[in-house]
Amino acid sequence: MPASMRPVHAGREPDEVGRALVDAAHRVLAEEGPFALTVRRVAQVAGVSTMNVYSRFGGKDGLVDELFMAGFARLGELMAAQPATDDPLADLRECSRAYRRFALDHPTYYMVMFDTVVPGWRPSAAAEEVAMAALGCLADQVQRAIDAGQLLATDAHSVAVSLWATSHGLISLEMRISEGHDYAWEAIYDETCARLQRGFGSPPVAGDYGRLDA
Repeated sequence: MPASMRPVHAGREPDEVGRALVDAAHRVLAEEGPFALTVRRVAQVAGVSTMNVYSRFGGKDGLVDELFMAGFARLGELMAAQPATDDPLADLRECSRAYRRFALDHPTYYMVMFDTVVPGWRPSAAAEEVAMAALGCLADQVQRAIDAGQLLATDAHSVAVSLWATSHGLISLEMRISEGHDYAWEAIYDETCARLQRGFGSPPVAGDYGRLDA
């Protein structure tokens, strides 16, 4: 795992007990919901005393931070692991598909990463850095397409934010709309992402503004 994306707390990786606590917190969230996520319950599931949560993570907020960072680290690794071809735009589409797979395969991590799943919790500065590193992986893919002349933009991070926001919106709908509605989510997702990416490959129209202008 890249050092810049390694989930850490207070500058160190969790030990065996720490990892057991993170796994227990994940299980509690997935199986019992956010209101069950207490220091006592997580320690009980992990089979250790509550003091272990405080000594390793400083309390519940630090434990949720660890889940947040672990999720973004996994996402960043998945996007960075996409093989590079001689078609950066096609690689960018594969990166978008990888993002959707991650969300659907790891809904609990995704919930911690993007929803206000734990009342009152906010990610720490260290956790936000891990999230921005994942965005950087996407921006790197965008920059390759810009360098190849496939995207007409001057700022890869701005385009990456637009692509990420679109992907997140579609995935959030897919995960929240109940079964029984006949939407071809994969096809909708692929077409929307492809059209947006092609749009960034066209010259801006009159009235366009901001850092995305070519």
